Amino acid sequence: MTITASQVKELREITWVGMMECKEALVTTNWDMEKAIEELRKKGLAKAAKKADRETSEWYIKIDCEWSKCYVLSLTCETDFLAKSEWFQKLVSKLMQMLKDGKSIEEMEQIKQESVLELGENMTIKAAQVVEWSKIESYVHSNGKLAAVVVSKKSDTDSEKLKQVAMHITATNPEFLSTTDISVEAVEKEKAIQMEIMKNDPKMAGKPDVVLENILVWKMNKFKDEISLLEQAFVINPDLKVKQFIWEDNLEKFFRFSI
Repeated sequence: MTITASQVKELREITWVGMMECKEALVTTNWDMEKAIEELRKKGLAKAAKKADRETSEWYIKIDCEWSKCYVLSLTCETDFLAKSEWFQKLVSKLMQMLKDGKSIEEMEQIKQESVLELGENMTIKAAQVVEWSKIESYVHSNGKLAAVVVSKKSDTDSEKLKQVAMHITATNPEFLSTTDISVEAVEKEKAIQMEIMKNDPKMAGKPDVVLENILVWKMNKFKDEISLLEQAFVINPDLKVKQFIWEDNLEKFFRFSI
């Protein structure tokens, strides 16, 4: 298989690493993009960048909460011009009403496709979801491109605090609710990457194994805290962890929406 310029360019956009390093990583990993990213991270050249956060697609997310239900609709299009238009907003509202009325995704897709044919611009329904719980709150960022829904275990949890946690989620993008939710496989994978990074770090050369092990333990604890909602520093008050702000027994689950 021959590496194309587009593959190298894609890897560079994901990792922000030089073209030659990207090409070498692709060769080393037999052109596997995910493994190439890991290879660059092991060399200390790339962070865990996520391509999805840098895609150029335009979209809009709408959430309507009624009592114990939150209706979530996300629609993408090709241009910023269309995404900001009154026409697009009306289409989003129409699809949202269909979701509330219990219409099928096939029926919603049909309405969307009619709009595609009318405008000549591609659109995709990325999310059409109903989240139902006894206590639920949501937050949609002002640009309409990030949103979150938070579910509480307790019906008397402070609504405003839940909304602030939802806002925090849009900003920090946690992957798990707590550290206990992280799979052993995910931890071992990151552990192997961090060990390779240390081995390739000249500052670590000659350090005793016990010191390296202690550093690795610290790194893994930090890794788990950074991707777990309850352990993250609360964005509104970094002196508090999220679990101290909302109390960890109050949260059941969360959903984050972006393209």
